[in-house]
Amino acid sequence: MAEKFDPAAHDKHADNPRDARAADREMHEKLDAGLEGSFPASDPVSAAQPAPSKVDGKIDDESLWEKLRAAFR
Repeated sequence: MAEKFDPAAHDKHADNPRDARAADREMHEKLDAGLEGSFPASDPVSAAQPAPSKVDGKIDDESLWEKLRAAFR
């Protein structure tokens, strides 16, 4: 009997399935460890860092008067 035709070409840039499973397992282990370490807390564990907020940005040491003068320069 003839072999079945597989129209999908091999993707040479695709991740190795073993490496992908290992990375997934490692991420889940880290999340579980973080969850166990913060068990009584109210916030859930996140795998990603949060985006920086405006408060994390530059702190202005200029006074209101200096900011007003700069607006009219």
